[in-house]
Amino acid sequence: MVMKKIWNTLRRWSMPLLGAGLFVACSKSYPTAQSPGGISRTTGLEYNEDGGFEVNDFRGQPDAPNMVFIEGGRATLGSYEEDVMKLRDNLERTVTVASFYMDETEVTNIAWLEYMHGVIAGDSSRAFIESTRPDTTVWRKDLAYNDQYVDHYLRYPGFRYYPVVGITWEQAMDYCAWRTAATNGRLAEEADIDTGEINGRIPLETGAVLPNFRLPTEAEWEYAAYAMVGTQYEDENQTHKRQYPWDGHAVRNPFGNQRGELLANFKRGRGDYAGIAGRLNDGGMVTVQVYSYLPNEYGLYNMAGNVSEWVIDMYRPLSFADMEDLNPVRMDDFGDEEEMYDYKNHNSLINNKSRVYKGGSWKDVAYWLSPGTRRFMPQDSATATIGFRCAMISAGKIRENGDD
Repeated sequence: MVMKKIWNTLRRWSMPLLGAGLFVACSKSYPTAQSPGGISRTTGLEYNEDGGFEVNDFRGQPDAPNMVFIEGGRATLGSYEEDVMKLRDNLERTVTVASFYMDETEVTNIAWLEYMHGVIAGDSSRAFIESTRPDTTVWRKDLAYNDQYVDHYLRYPGFRYYPVVGITWEQAMDYCAWRTAATNGRLAEEADIDTGEINGRIPLETGAVLPNFRLPTEAEWEYAAYAMVGTQYEDENQTHKRQYPWDGHAVRNPFGNQRGELLANFKRGRGDYAGIAGRLNDGGMVTVQVYSYLPNEYGLYNMAGNVSEWVIDMYRPLSFADMEDLNPVRMDDFGDEEEMYDYKNHNSLINNKSRVYKGGSWKDVAYWLSPGTRRFMPQDSATATIGFRCAMISAGKIRENGDD
């Protein structure tokens, strides 16, 4: 009996103490990027004091114009289609792609004209100004009358929100650099940062500017195009794979009032670019406006059809086997040197200027709409079927609704 009273007394005292301990443990706060505190947790020195380390306010990565968030994760990349070219250059493999941002649309004619205007206004050299001009002659064919596109496609207002074409990989890379400078210049001005005192460089440490715009990697582009987030249930289960950026094995909409209409702008067969008058199928003899058709599960438009798109990767047939399984990319010929392909003696089309482009275009048959297919072209070449869109890292974001 005495022991029972002692035990009950201990319980009455221990429970409040245990609860207090749990409260302290649960209420303990940790520094974050947005709330780093005023004192260093490693030295005890105060931030932002005279001569001390400066820690600027940070409210998260600023919104990037025209971009949507792509939550990364594990994925099986590769072509699910029959390898009709017999290249075996994109076999299935499992990789993880970190979260990033991507343009919701292809870069448009009006965006490119803005770029050309910005370069001229920026007192660039005559040579660089000339280098920004798209090759509008890509529309011209010896046995076809497409001269109206040569003269009008880039500049006529009716084509403002059509994808820019005639752009080389090198020009796309230059555009990304200009867009970074132009966008961050605006953000710095809004944050009252004097770029004149820092030789034009806007420090990332300020937290007011964005990471660099760039071309997406091939893995990022393919991952974003498949948009497998729409196939999940419960935990990490997926009900099916995708052949295209939408569900099903067909290229026509199976639902509602749009049932039977094509889901992308592509060439249905020889000489059939848009269907018959009075009942056009995709309506695009050439390209169409960048907001045409339904976006995929990530909110990205025209990840199949309209124009193919440059990515940053150098082309190699065995990239799928050589690259890392976390954020894979091939930036150079490491481990697969140019000399192995004997380009100089015309025994191969592959060299260090061969760059990958993804997705089908208005001039391609449905086979190339599958995100796993891949092709390549010299980085200084341009066509009427290839455009691009930009990407950007997600700096420090772990979950869509979480803090870093």
